[in-house]
Amino acid sequence: MKILHYPALLYPRLAFAMPTRTTEAEILTIKQVAGYLKVTERTIYRLVAAKKIPAFKVGGTWRFSRADIDRWIKQQSMEGLATGGDGDDTVDGQSNDGERK
Repeated sequence: MKILHYPALLYPRLAFAMPTRTTEAEILTIKQVAGYLKVTERTIYRLVAAKKIPAFKVGGTWRFSRADIDRWIKQQSMEGLATGGDGDDTVDGQSNDGERK
């Protein structure tokens, strides 16, 4: 198999067709989102089940757009400021430290 490399000078449209930054269009797994938000995978599954975090399925597995997650984080921050930070930080009656209320 031969791989062809074309200089950007000959095909300038091809050089700009793909975004250079992949973080905008990056698709994340449950494990990656859990690491990104510094919570357990179980917490992410609960947020998805409660439709509290933007997600979609591909072939039966959950996927997340990093851009959507970043917007969701900003939205959560703004809602926390609007309510004075007294928001309920629980999912299904469980606090962030894993203890039942």
